[in-house]
Amino acid sequence: MKARVLILRAAGVNCDAELETGFQWCGAQPERVHINALLGGHKKLHEYDVLALAGGFSYGDHIAGGRVLANEVKKIRGLKEFVSSGKPVLGICNGFQVLVKAGFLPGNPGDPQTASLTYNASGRFECSWARVKVEGKSFFTKGLPDVLDLPVAHGEGRFVAPDKVLDGLDGQVVFRYQDNPSASMRDIAGITNRKGNVLGMMPHPERFLTAWHHPTKKKVADKELGLQILKNTVDHVKG
Repeated sequence: MKARVLILRAAGVNCDAELETGFQWCGAQPERVHINALLGGHKKLHEYDVLALAGGFSYGDHIAGGRVLANEVKKIRGLKEFVSSGKPVLGICNGFQVLVKAGFLPGNPGDPQTASLTYNASGRFECSWARVKVEGKSFFTKGLPDVLDLPVAHGEGRFVAPDKVLDGLDGQVVFRYQDNPSASMRDIAGITNRKGNVLGMMPHPERFLTAWHHPTKKKVADKELGLQILKNTVDHVKG
């Protein structure tokens, strides 16, 4: 039985096709579903095993990156139950912004927003490969090396939060920049929720599905490391 993956679509989301390809290569059954299909009841979230929020510029990043879509995501029927059940949720770049601004990261479903992703300190769009250090224990990072390269492409990728929130993230930070392109507080590039089944990350694993995506066009540690993150997500569902 293939894991069913719901890849959320909305106006301005533009990495959903790459994410669909990645999950297909991992043996899953991905489906790109528009937010209106969920809000209108035409699609049921509980029928899927994984929820993935792709990168892009949902609704043109009006107000702030991910804000409008976050307000809609909070209205999805059964989302809190989906998260509480332990099913994996993966938010990449704009998807990370959405999960944070909807209150699903770094806390629990229904928590108020306690952090944000805002404009890069450089004041410009950052598009490059970044060195990322893997921290903590998470099923999302199984089999990854201690340090890896992943592509970034964002204008509002700077993770910010009060010190008391940052101090409470022990064990939830899974990726830290070694060369921080956005000046994220404490070099944070990706975090999970307290339960560990929701991952938000600014780097794009779906843009590193083959060795040919890497600037050196060589296999890094003999693995396509972005694809490994997606595979870990699927494997967790399959048990």
